[in-house]
Amino acid sequence: MQTTRSDGPLKRFFKGVIIALGFILPGVSGGVLAAILGIYERLLGFMAHFRQNFKRDFWYFVPVGLGGIVGIALLSAPLEYLLAHWQVVVLWGFAGAIVGTLPALMQTASSQTPRDAADYGWFFGTLLISSGLLYFMSDIFGTLPANFWGFMVAGILIALGVLVPGLSPSNLLLILGLFTPMLTGFKNFDLLGVYLPIALGGLLSMILFSKGMDYLIHRFHSRVYHFILGIVVASTVLILVPNSHAAESISYAGATWSTLLFSALALVVGVGLGYWMSRLEIKYK
Repeated sequence: MQTTRSDGPLKRFFKGVIIALGFILPGVSGGVLAAILGIYERLLGFMAHFRQNFKRDFWYFVPVGLGGIVGIALLSAPLEYLLAHWQVVVLWGFAGAIVGTLPALMQTASSQTPRDAADYGWFFGTLLISSGLLYFMSDIFGTLPANFWGFMVAGILIALGVLVPGLSPSNLLLILGLFTPMLTGFKNFDLLGVYLPIALGGLLSMILFSKGMDYLIHRFHSRVYHFILGIVVASTVLILVPNSHAAESISYAGATWSTLLFSALALVVGVGLGYWMSRLEIKYK
């Protein structure tokens, strides 16, 4: 799908609203939604060649950015409510959505070269090391505060979710304890305390990592994707494991049979949604 002259500011604003879903819902890819809406390649070109394309693309993406802000604000309140009252069900649904994307991610990982022993080494090594680091992150690095600097880190991770195919930043934000405070800030339109640092972190991430990630994916495609697979699997499993070390962890206290039943249903629906989204990514990439 190509952008055309009829792709006016209002239309781009609503595209931004839709793309925002992928930045705040674990397992849903903002990059996939951008591709479906016909602006993914231009967005990546803008990020990777920011200075060269600034004059051409900055005003083009302003309505998209404004739409993204509005979309995030609209979605944050109901999502915060669901996590507060149906945490187990929602997180199992999130995990299912991520599991549904794994077959496509595995296919992409071996799309250019056959999978070899080194790829398995990268996957299992990353899986084991990232599992330990993520589980004990608070003990190793201390608690990441939900302040200006903490939300800058959130912005860096959100931007990496676009730059690194298959990486779900919301998984990591849940483990870091920043996801719910971020939702609260979005819901309250905390422009200076939440929106601004996330925007600055995202911009910093694009400037620092876009060219490097583009080089690594083209030069070491299979290794990079198996590295990503290890992180995705580790962070998804840890979403569902109670962790006294984490600031924001799932709790099964008070869970009933109906909770478990709805969680299983959410897992199945999430897997279906994630698989469908990943098929769309392959179709529109």
